Amino acid sequence: MKLTPELYPSLTSHELESEIVLRFGIEALAAEDVMEIIQFSISEHHKDTLYH
Repeated sequence: MKLTPELYPSLTSHELESEIVLRFGIEALAAEDVMEIIQFSISEHHKDTLYH
């Protein structure tokens, strides 16, 4: 199964290539869980970014 979030167009190639390990598998995820994972991934990839 492949999930494509609404945020897909705004994700960088590095974010799209990230591997995510799910302890209980994708079947255990709710929609809000997926959104939380995406938000965390984005914040992790941008934590060292300086904005001008």
